[in-house]
Amino acid sequence: MEPEERFAALVDELAAEPGVIRPGADGGRGFGSAALKVNGSIFAMLTRERLVVKLPAARVAQLVAAGAGDPFDAGAGRPMRQWLTVGAEQDWQALAREALTFAGRR
Repeated sequence: MEPEERFAALVDELAAEPGVIRPGADGGRGFGSAALKVNGSIFAMLTRERLVVKLPAARVAQLVAAGAGDPFDAGAGRPMRQWLTVGAEQDWQALAREALTFAGRR
């Protein structure tokens, strides 16, 4: 399955959760306009054919150290501590649900 199809399936699955907004449904533009949001906060998006999720900084560091992903760099040349990017070999559903739980608590 292509990354876009995989992300679309993830969107369909998570859109039924309370407070979750589909990409583009809130009319936003720019960064995050193609992202899944919960209560107005981005928690998962597809960037360069990789899933990007928002998790606690310690969890991101743990997953990076384990080789399960890389820190996300939005193009500013600095990794963002609370953002992880993963490829197709990882369990996108589990990571997106973990991100939803984290972002939904705010």
